Amino acid sequence: MSETATRRAQPETATAEPTRTDGELLAAHVAGEPHAFAELMRRHYDHLWQTAMRTSYSREDAADALQEALLSAHRTADTFRADAAVRSWLHRIVVNACLDRIRRNKVRPTVPLADGDEPREDKDEIADLELSIVVHHALFTLPPEQRAAIVAVDIEGYSVSEAAKRLGVPEGTIKSRCARARLKLATILEPMRDMQNRY
Repeated sequence: MSETATRRAQPETATAEPTRTDGELLAAHVAGEPHAFAELMRRHYDHLWQTAMRTSYSREDAADALQEALLSAHRTADTFRADAAVRSWLHRIVVNACLDRIRRNKVRPTVPLADGDEPREDKDEIADLELSIVVHHALFTLPPEQRAAIVAVDIEGYSVSEAAKRLGVPEGTIKSRCARARLKLATILEPMRDMQNRY
């Protein structure tokens, strides 16, 4: 009985495909395998979408930039060099697409205001919402390159070294961009903190 079960299990084990690495999937795509790139996107789409959202001025810009980035990655996959992780390579393409789009259209975000007739039940929740809106606006007063650096290090939690690899710039550039961004954010956000402390 157990031998029969073993014999039945053997063909399934023999035909099961091992999970391929990102590099193997990208190489398969370059070689012409039709579904390899789609599988790679399934693995990393959520991260790339969040990256686009944090780097862009609006959801629409993020969606457009992400689409442009993925088309670019699909077309230029043969230029990938294995000295970096595939995820880092994709991350850099998305960030660059977002920055290019910002430079092209020079738009600023708008934040919809809540209906004035709605009751305000919890003062702390309102204060938190106001602070999050101020922080959102403050981030978008930064030059795009500074914002990309500070989002990578202070919001996404990457080390300076990891952020430098993902954005394709030297570590010293990441440090200086973060320092300038933090200084500017501090001048914007400090008055808001003072106001909250008064109440």
